[in-house]
Amino acid sequence: MILTVTLNTALDITYRVPALVPHASHRVDEVTERPGGKGLNVARVLAALGHEAVVTGFVGGPSGEVLRALLAGLGPVDELVPIRGATRRTIAVADAATGDTTQLNEPGPVVSSTEWDAFLTAYGRLLDGADAVALCGSLPPGLPVGAYAQLVRQARTAKVPVLLDTSGEALRRGIAARPDLVKPNADELAQLTGSREPLRAARDARRRGAHTVVASLGAEGLLAASPDGLWQAVPPAAVRGNPTGAGDSAVAGLLSGLVEGLDWPGRLTRAVALSAATVLAPAAGEFDAAAYEKTLGSVRVTEHAHGTERL
Repeated sequence: MILTVTLNTALDITYRVPALVPHASHRVDEVTERPGGKGLNVARVLAALGHEAVVTGFVGGPSGEVLRALLAGLGPVDELVPIRGATRRTIAVADAATGDTTQLNEPGPVVSSTEWDAFLTAYGRLLDGADAVALCGSLPPGLPVGAYAQLVRQARTAKVPVLLDTSGEALRRGIAARPDLVKPNADELAQLTGSREPLRAARDARRRGAHTVVASLGAEGLLAASPDGLWQAVPPAAVRGNPTGAGDSAVAGLLSGLVEGLDWPGRLTRAVALSAATVLAPAAGEFDAAAYEKTLGSVRVTEHAHGTERL
């Protein structure tokens, strides 16, 4: 079983309009609602790949009820912890004329110390049956900035491989707890290390505590810096579409490859192929199966000359 943690779940609402014009009223052509949050997206992709996926985190209020109803039947097992506050909503306005999307993200409900303690109890129970765990996304108000560091340490004590995918101070604190893997994008990595050079920044992130760093570089694919080597995996061609959720699919590829015992080139190939196939899908948490199979055989993985250097 692969466990994903989404402390700040969301009900994702998308409005599709013919053209988005500032200061104007709009007639909406289509409205869709989906269960959202990075860890939920990861779990949906894992389930589509045939893995048992369990989601936990916080959920509450009328929006939380809708989220749970939408999640039922999508594959992941729901182990979300109820709270008094209402699950946040994210509003996406998709502009049909330009193909652009404007995103509005609510901050999330305030989580009390009692609710945090209830989550920690549930998390410890779920770790007992987990082969790996992913800690994903932002922290809701009320939680300590070191919340992810605490969860990383708990996973390490349980001897469960742990992946951390967050940003800002939560990433800085979490990486010091020595997670097995962190997966920042280029901007998050630069913010953490102060370097815009991906190789240097990845090495710096490892010095800060991460066992392995896999950096998302957009069209340039993934860069992995681990004790076993240094690799870059690049998709065969740039993919046009909606990039929302592509990084979450990459996390699913890395985790599934880990529990299946794939080597690093194999994990990176899967992660890049899933990421590209998600850009072609209508929403986060989904991927174009035909594009995924086609891309798998075309991902180029290169081992860097200094890949075996111990940091």
